[in-house]
Amino acid sequence: MDGPLDEQVLRDNLRDLMRVNRYLGGIRLSTQAVERLLSRTSVDEHVRLLDIGTGAGDIPIALIDRLAEHGRTMTVHAIDTREEMIAFAERRAGDRADLTFAVSTVGDRLPFADDSFDIVHCSLVLHHLEPDEGTRLIGEAARVSRIGVIVNDLDRAPHLWIGAWLLGHLLTGNRYTRHDGPLSVRRAYRPAEVMAMAASSGLECRAHLGGFLGHRYALVFARPTVGGVGPGPDPDG
Repeated sequence: MDGPLDEQVLRDNLRDLMRVNRYLGGIRLSTQAVERLLSRTSVDEHVRLLDIGTGAGDIPIALIDRLAEHGRTMTVHAIDTREEMIAFAERRAGDRADLTFAVSTVGDRLPFADDSFDIVHCSLVLHHLEPDEGTRLIGEAARVSRIGVIVNDLDRAPHLWIGAWLLGHLLTGNRYTRHDGPLSVRRAYRPAEVMAMAASSGLECRAHLGGFLGHRYALVFARPTVGGVGPGPDPDG
């Protein structure tokens, strides 16, 4: 979101995105991707995750709670480019000690040292970037992650654009959601295009998870080796 934006429009748009993540499979895809990546790596019970473009912070909260069900603890540092978004996410999260927020631009370099996190996750971010910007972002995500990177985003196809337009006009009156949905599909990258971006950073795709409507996917990328032990092949591709 560039430029000034009415705060009520922003809040309503973020609530729309939360509903999309919850009911159209965004949270499920990210949860499955994290579990898939952790199942193929040697990592202790505590997981450190960086969430780029956190929006309302709903996916990090779901990830933390899901891992807790399986006896793992997770701390998430969530960043976004707008102060208004971070303020909204902080209000929703309350005083959770396992989730911190900060305003940070993507830029050419993330403000973190190498291997600062176990996993870097970004959802609905890549389609906002030009190809060279997306490639740099994935490269930076690879640099600051110890295990791997997860990209959760929309797919691009004419019928998906039509679906986004219909969904926006049937389920919300928010003018930004109505405008951004179809535009995001039109700007989205196909999975193979994202894989090519990631390959330039030495990341290996370990899983391609598809949304139940075919409108969205999560790609699981692993560093070639993690503590001398690389993730094994993914039978599900």
